[in-house]
Amino acid sequence: MKSAGQIVSRVEQQSGDEQTTASTQLKHLLIGKPRDLADRSIFHQLTLIPFLAWVGMGADGLSSSAYGPAEAFGALGRHTYLAVAVAVAMALTVFIISAAYSRIIEAFPYGGGGYVVATKLLGSRAGVISGSALLVDYVLTITTSIAAAGDAMFSTLPPAWQIWKLPVEFAAIISLIILNLRGVRESVLVLTPIFVVFLVTHLALIGYAIGSHVTEVPALVKSMGENFEAGRQSLGLGGMLLLFLHAYSLGGGTYTGIEAVSNGLPLLREPRVQTGKRTMLYMAVSLAVTASGLVLSYLLLAVQYDPDHHQTLNAILVEKAVQGVPFGTLLAMITLLAEGALLVVAAQTGFIDGPRVLANMAVDSWMPRRFAALSERLTTQNGILLMGLASLAALFHTKGDIRQLVVMYSINVFLTFSLSMGGMLLSCLRSPRETAKRVSGIGIFSVGLVLCVTILAITTYEKFREGGWMTLAVTGGLVGLCFLIRRHYDSVARYLAELDTILDKVPDTGQQPGNEIDPTKPTAAVLVGGYGGLGIHTVLNIFRAFPGYFHSLTFLSVGVIDSGRFKGEQEIKALQNSTKQHLEKYLELARRLGVPATYRWVIGTDAVDEAEQLCVAFQKEFPKTTFFAGQVIFQLENWYHRLLHNQTAFAVQKRLQMDGITVVILPVRVRYFPKRRQKKK
Repeated sequence: MKSAGQIVSRVEQQSGDEQTTASTQLKHLLIGKPRDLADRSIFHQLTLIPFLAWVGMGADGLSSSAYGPAEAFGALGRHTYLAVAVAVAMALTVFIISAAYSRIIEAFPYGGGGYVVATKLLGSRAGVISGSALLVDYVLTITTSIAAAGDAMFSTLPPAWQIWKLPVEFAAIISLIILNLRGVRESVLVLTPIFVVFLVTHLALIGYAIGSHVTEVPALVKSMGENFEAGRQSLGLGGMLLLFLHAYSLGGGTYTGIEAVSNGLPLLREPRVQTGKRTMLYMAVSLAVTASGLVLSYLLLAVQYDPDHHQTLNAILVEKAVQGVPFGTLLAMITLLAEGALLVVAAQTGFIDGPRVLANMAVDSWMPRRFAALSERLTTQNGILLMGLASLAALFHTKGDIRQLVVMYSINVFLTFSLSMGGMLLSCLRSPRETAKRVSGIGIFSVGLVLCVTILAITTYEKFREGGWMTLAVTGGLVGLCFLIRRHYDSVARYLAELDTILDKVPDTGQQPGNEIDPTKPTAAVLVGGYGGLGIHTVLNIFRAFPGYFHSLTFLSVGVIDSGRFKGEQEIKALQNSTKQHLEKYLELARRLGVPATYRWVIGTDAVDEAEQLCVAFQKEFPKTTFFAGQVIFQLENWYHRLLHNQTAFAVQKRLQMDGITVVILPVRVRYFPKRRQKKK
């Protein structure tokens, strides 16, 4: 007859299983089932061909034509005769920056974008500045794109509907968060039709605007010449040059998505370099044609911005273009809806590249290391959530004001561009070999550096009080936070290194135990990571706390695949080999202690989930097992320790206790004192 305790335990377990099943089913419905790391085709399934990469990463650059050219044209005021020069300058700038980033793709085939370029070529301090600027930039990529999408879509609706614009934008960001948690390739495939419709409608718009005014070109040239002369008399050549530079710089939002390909190279299909360069070519041509074509269309159709009207400049252009055209209203609505939808696609770039930059910085200890972890869907889940929440905060703060967002957005883009161009130029100058590639590289990166620094300086000066100061303040604060996080990790690493001094103090009993363990006798299963002082202290503490009780040892290890390792099949094989090597060293430790031992291991993306499954399986095989884990305990623990350091041991303990399995956590004390407290002592 079963006891009351057994009945209650069984009921509780069934209830817990039902809750887990329900939550798991909901999770799988929203973001899909876990990926199988044993599937050799997984990297092929997750990577993008040039066309899909153009959709997923090029959409950011192409969609900037919704606000970049309009900002530049609007800055000209009544001096629209300078629009042709602005259009030509835009196209040249796109091709120059794209050519420079194609060289960066060749030099850094594993990606990383501006963060890796600055770190490798200019040093870690420049790298953390570039990385911080990129993080803020990708948050603003999401916010700006969604805000511009709201403007475009609501331009087709009555003014009374404007009160719904901000709620719809919030809903769009939340939807993208869920979509990206499913995986990059899935999200890109869903959004591809939108990209195609935008491209077709806007090329048709530009083609019609220019083609229908071909016969007016002579008269237009004559009028522009007269206006140019009038402008020279009223402004002077210097004043006209300053106006041109002002308009050109304020159109800097046009170039904001160009870096995305070099940053997202790990997501591209092999051969990555060729795929990246082809994607960059697609992006450059489409962006140059669209951006410069829209500026010329504004000029030819005499489009003027009305600050008192809720319509965008592109909406006004579309309305003028379809006047008298059959089904003109329908065509205008399709064009603007496609523009708004593509801007939603463009926000995808922030979710693709932002978490990747965050993960790269986490691997280098500039950010909490948990941001390098991959989810069971092989996405940087923590990074996606952080980028999404930060973009929601930015949208709330600016109330979706696209003019303020574009200014905030452009500053960090060109800060990163400038650091990347400067680093590559310095690399070319240091190259000892005088080759044609070196000479052309010096030319490309010199021109690119001048253009980027010019746009950065003018935009910052002109728009400092209109939101530029906030971008600089947030970026500066983030840089400071990164240095604090890195200093903490470095300090803790020095103190943890003291644990390794015990390695030479472990006695050798001289006994030769076998590797086979007896399932009928108590065994201690130890959860370990890499071979080091933490694991050795845990093993010694087991025999110190339970002398003579355990007859054998089993070492359990989870090789965790984070974003730093998820670059191909070879990286996973290397992780498997290193995990086995560490476990073999623990077997040698057990041999020195005269204790029979074996090990089990598994590879996965979530240490807690994999450890739970590993322990449950081992418990079934050896029912007299007690599980142990070591946990670093700080003598002076602060609130940020839980954020910066994983709590894997406690999480595994909680999971296994729910399964009715005993887990003992043995503390390993670290006498860690921040410098400020040391001085007080």
